[in-house]
Amino acid sequence: MEYDPYSPTIQRDPFPTYRWLRDEHPVYYNDRLKFWALSRFDDVLAGLVDWRTYSSAQGVTIERFDKPLPMMIQSDPPYHRGLRSLVSAAFTPRRIRELTDWIRSTTRQYLDPLVGSGGFDIVKEYSFLLPNELFCELFGVPAQDRVRVKELFHAGFFRDGPELPQSARSALREVQAYFRDLIKERRRKPDDGFLSQLISSRLTEEDGRLRDLTDDELLGFCWLLVSAGGDTSAKNIPNTLLLLAEHPDQRKELLEDPSLVPNAVEEALRHSGPAHYQGRWTTRPVEVHGTTIPEGERVVLITAAANRDERQFDNPDRFDIHRKIQRHVAFGFGIHLCIGAHLARMQAKIGIEEFLARFPDYTVDESGLERAPSGNIVGWAKVPVVV
Repeated sequence: MEYDPYSPTIQRDPFPTYRWLRDEHPVYYNDRLKFWALSRFDDVLAGLVDWRTYSSAQGVTIERFDKPLPMMIQSDPPYHRGLRSLVSAAFTPRRIRELTDWIRSTTRQYLDPLVGSGGFDIVKEYSFLLPNELFCELFGVPAQDRVRVKELFHAGFFRDGPELPQSARSALREVQAYFRDLIKERRRKPDDGFLSQLISSRLTEEDGRLRDLTDDELLGFCWLLVSAGGDTSAKNIPNTLLLLAEHPDQRKELLEDPSLVPNAVEEALRHSGPAHYQGRWTTRPVEVHGTTIPEGERVVLITAAANRDERQFDNPDRFDIHRKIQRHVAFGFGIHLCIGAHLARMQAKIGIEEFLARFPDYTVDESGLERAPSGNIVGWAKVPVVV
């Protein structure tokens, strides 16, 4: 058996392989793709927390990029700390309240026309649109550009191996060129959007000096929020609705008591969250379970395997909306805990509430299900439902 995140077996159902890794190869090495993998909860958590040993500065995925953008997800302190503080300052309680109202209103705009349709594809007609529209709203993308920008996002997320396919490279180049132009425009004519806030912010250097963000750093923020936020949220809602379709008794409970939705969202993130691993590079030799991982090695922390670890969770393969979850690693942990976790939870909560309110008896047409080729963000390209 082999753990290859891009293989059809893993794309189809990775969890038997994850169990094999936890039980038989808790410190795994893929000689073909040249990476190590940790899969048990305690080991993954330790890797996420110990940023001095497991560095993010050389990227957090297996696939390689031509010219990686400077991003806080791909950085270590102190640089990481300065970038993260800028984003934290932008998401004020007032801004979060405004976004909550916007998300609910926009969700209804997407779902209301589907009532009485007889059926539709959840991904195409709903889950892909909402988070990417949110990103466009946050960054002030003009309405006339949003369809094309979303198409580029979709193409840029395609993965089928450790090297980026040409289609994704082309899409990334085009979307980066677009946002470079938008950054220039916002420098010239600021508005009240998130991008203009970042442009007016000052980054604190290690020696205490303040400086403006470069265009590359601003572009890095743009791509981080759409890739780490847009792609994951687009896949999280279908994953959750599929689980509820497979467990109609628990769906019935949510319909009768919507206050259970937040915990159902949390359990879905643990059980079938879209983010399956985070990549790191070792800065020193490190011993795990008697095996030494050398310095300068790629290590994959399989968070989705950790969230199904029976050493941490009782009956972990069971989906249970009443599960009392003390902690999971669907959003990572430590200094790289997803800064948009609150926003992602909010999108999922509102998305599930509004969907169930309109389509309480939906069924999934399993013959039309289609996986989205991907690396570390796992989900569906098509989820047709009958309503």
